[in-house]
Amino acid sequence: MLKMMTFFQGLPGQPSVPGALDFPRSPPKVPSTSEAESEASMSEASSEDLVPPLEAEVAPDRDEEEAVKKKEKKEKKEKKKKSKGLANMLSVFTRKKKGQPSSAETEGDSESQPQPASPLPTVEELKADLERGRLEAAGPLLALERELRAAAAAGGAREEELVRRQSKVEALYVLLRDQVLGLLRRPLEAAPERLRQALAVLAEQEREDGAAAAGPGPPALAATRPRRWRQLWRRGVAQAAEERLGRRPAAAAEGRTEAERAFLHMGRTMKEDLEAVVERLKPLFPAEFHVVAAYAESYHQHFAAQVAAMAQFELCERDTYMLLFWVQNLYPNDVINSPKLAAELQGVRLGSLLPPNQIRLLEATFLSNEAASVRELMARALELESKRWTQDVAPQRLDGHCHSELAIDIIQIVSQGQAKAESITLDLGTQIKHILLVELASFLRSYQRAFDEFLERYKQLRNYRANVIANINNCLSFRMFVEQKWQTPQDLPSHLMSPLKELKSHGFDTLLQNLFGDLKPLFKRFTQTRWAAPTQTLEEIIFTVGQRLPEFSGLQGCFREELMEVVHLHLVKEYIIRLSKRRLVLKTAEQQQQLAEHILANARLIQDFCTQSGSPATWLHNAIPTLAEIVRLQDPSAIKIEVATYATWYPDFRLVSFFCGLTCL
Repeated sequence: MLKMMTFFQGLPGQPSVPGALDFPRSPPKVPSTSEAESEASMSEASSEDLVPPLEAEVAPDRDEEEAVKKKEKKEKKEKKKKSKGLANMLSVFTRKKKGQPSSAETEGDSESQPQPASPLPTVEELKADLERGRLEAAGPLLALERELRAAAAAGGAREEELVRRQSKVEALYVLLRDQVLGLLRRPLEAAPERLRQALAVLAEQEREDGAAAAGPGPPALAATRPRRWRQLWRRGVAQAAEERLGRRPAAAAEGRTEAERAFLHMGRTMKEDLEAVVERLKPLFPAEFHVVAAYAESYHQHFAAQVAAMAQFELCERDTYMLLFWVQNLYPNDVINSPKLAAELQGVRLGSLLPPNQIRLLEATFLSNEAASVRELMARALELESKRWTQDVAPQRLDGHCHSELAIDIIQIVSQGQAKAESITLDLGTQIKHILLVELASFLRSYQRAFDEFLERYKQLRNYRANVIANINNCLSFRMFVEQKWQTPQDLPSHLMSPLKELKSHGFDTLLQNLFGDLKPLFKRFTQTRWAAPTQTLEEIIFTVGQRLPEFSGLQGCFREELMEVVHLHLVKEYIIRLSKRRLVLKTAEQQQQLAEHILANARLIQDFCTQSGSPATWLHNAIPTLAEIVRLQDPSAIKIEVATYATWYPDFRLVSFFCGLTCL
């Protein structure tokens, strides 16, 4: 990046804008060719070099008339010669026209003769004034230029003389230009009145450029118009923007890459500098200069050039995100549309820092990088979690429940990927949503496989059951994340929930395996004793289940209910299965009624216990009582119809043999 002079500094006596106005105060560098031209030209200059001789401008009969009025003219001339230098600069603009008659002319003279012009400041005086920074010398200098053009147009002067005089004028203009543009390169260093004076000179030169463009100048003179000082000023603004934005950050911000530090410096510098332009320069500059737009366009062009150059390289994941974040979010929102700049830049069409095709390529790269990053982070989190299981590390307890950080880690990884994309644009956030859901579904399948392997291979570990409970509890966090906080089509949650349902089901089976094993010999008694004895057996079964329920206190409340529903189903199903395996001989209708009452009593016992223990399975409440009602029936045809209906309600309950025994009576 090119290094050059800076352009901002705080006004004298005023506090500087932080970060934008800490600029050097060294004078502007004048091109060496200009200095050499100025010095060489001034060494031989005199007032006669820059002002045409009076003899060349007066008609031939003027000598005779002057001789007649010698005494009168002599006094007037001597008075005018006493006042030299910049005191006579306005005489250029108050000089009488050639066609205006003199008050001393004879009444019958038919030709109009002009008054002789007062002498302008000498070249030495103008040079000294300009070197002292006196911009008032711009007026006399412009008058000399006009006089020179008039003399060249009138003819009569030697070409060599005209060229020599023009070189003197141009040498003075070099000094004036450097003074004016030097002030405009550092506008905040200059006093407001001084800045207004320089702007007035520049505006006058622009008007003179416009007047010169109306037609060709005298052929004897070299074309020096248009001078295009405003273009030079705009070029200086561009150079200042390049120098300001191209500076290396003062101190390396900890934790940031070099590219991040560079972009942060450019964004902050551009914002602060443009705010200084709006607040302090706009009131001083003429409206036609469009000073805010000039600085904004120059800063934007350099910023865009740096972004485009960086986009050509193969960027790392972090720099790709940073580049998109600046192009799509920070630059348009925090810089261009900041509170102090939004209204001022509304009519300035700065555009984006990158063309649309490059932005799309960067977005595609970002989405691919983010998917790979999320996939890697989730795999690492699962690896660390499964290592804790196999090392028999006890899970944490949170509000009395077994707690695992795995679900929280995964949810944070996915949420951060979503938020990262949305921080660039909302549209990009929508695009990454489907990608993250696919990655989450893939992770959940891997999670289920790892959990199943743990269930199969590590049953002997002391904290085995606690870790099983902790992983079942993870399903709640995942389910809430997908169903509540992640707005998705209806088919996607079911696709995501399938691995979680499997994980929970396998976990329940593992937790209940020992309990159901202990209940199996108790249920066998139903087929080995009289019908009076099974009541005591069922009470023993209920007692055994009640004794084991505290083992599941580490489950979240919703999962305790689901687990209790599984237990409820097991009790009802085993009761009906054991009942169906008995071949009963009921000789009278009274025996049928007694059996039905006995079944109803057992149904109430099972239902009351399971309901009080938290089972939400109301659909099981009528399973056993309906069986009792069928037992009461006397008509075999009616029994067959009710059995068929029962089978449609409870297809898993095998009752054929039981009711066949009833119908054979």
